[in-house]
Amino acid sequence: MAKMLDIYCGSNALKTIKEHGIKQELFSTMLGASGGPKWFSLFGLDKYLFGEFFKDRSTELNLVGSSAGAFRFAALSQKDPVSAITRLATLYAETTYSVKANKNEITAKARTLLQGVLGHNGSNEIINNPIFKAHFIVAKCRGLTTLEQKIPLLLGLVSSMAMNQVNRGLLARQYQRFIYHHPTSQLTISDNFKFNTQHRALNNDNLIDSLLASGSIPVVMEGIKDIIGSPKGMYRDGGIIDYHFDVDIKPASGLTLYPHFSPTPKAGWFDKNLARKVNSQYYANTVMLVPSPEFIARLPFSKIPDRNDFTNLDAQSRLKYWRTVLAESECLADEFSKILVSPDINAIKLID
Repeated sequence: MAKMLDIYCGSNALKTIKEHGIKQELFSTMLGASGGPKWFSLFGLDKYLFGEFFKDRSTELNLVGSSAGAFRFAALSQKDPVSAITRLATLYAETTYSVKANKNEITAKARTLLQGVLGHNGSNEIINNPIFKAHFIVAKCRGLTTLEQKIPLLLGLVSSMAMNQVNRGLLARQYQRFIYHHPTSQLTISDNFKFNTQHRALNNDNLIDSLLASGSIPVVMEGIKDIIGSPKGMYRDGGIIDYHFDVDIKPASGLTLYPHFSPTPKAGWFDKNLARKVNSQYYANTVMLVPSPEFIARLPFSKIPDRNDFTNLDAQSRLKYWRTVLAESECLADEFSKILVSPDINAIKLID
């Protein structure tokens, strides 16, 4: 029988699981990566984790997400997380655009999507959730990347790409990391690259804008200006700095759970096509749940969804494909539930 789910562990996490098994109380943090509709491959896992695995949890779990990960965690930290993540998947998958959609249209539809996911009381539920504490990562821009005009913005992004190839730390000249967090969260994030990281408590004035900013892809969408309670300026996609994460999270009192669509996390958006690896020390306490190559091979087109599907497929074909992936993702949850009962430690792979 084909294996649908791969598990990767950092060195400390593997020791802990060998001793205790995979128990929900071992985890204190969960990560959610950028990557647009790639997260559809994790939909079944998200529902199982918050509908079953963490259902009766009594201690806090910090949910740290950028872009699509932030959108997921805005859903999963609501009172009925399974219903909210299902709304997100449905609304996201069924969003359509005009043939030559501009960034105004795409931004407006993203805001409408978030309003549908949050409903009348979602913001309050996120802010007041005593257990699942959301954190949305946003990049505050400097220089040309603050501009909306296409050519200057593209020049700024090309500059970012060039600097990143030399040294990721040079990106700190153009971007600050802002973390919009649950009001009682004590979590902090830092890294070896000396990004200037600012923390702001979530409230009803900044939640939607910080969440939308976290997913505001440069050129594709409008940036968010002057988020209330934050320094004036332009805020964009958190994945620019933290695409798949290369960060030190404190306090590190437990393990980090990371459902992810790739076994090889990349630090930032500009690292996607680079061989540069993340700091293995930062992943020592991490357990990654990853769709296997066998799972991906059985999907339509033998791949997980991505943003190119908007341009490469007509709306009807895309919707059929994405609905298939959402349905197929349930088998990852089924396999994870079986692993919890009888884990095969020898099948776990080390995060290198």
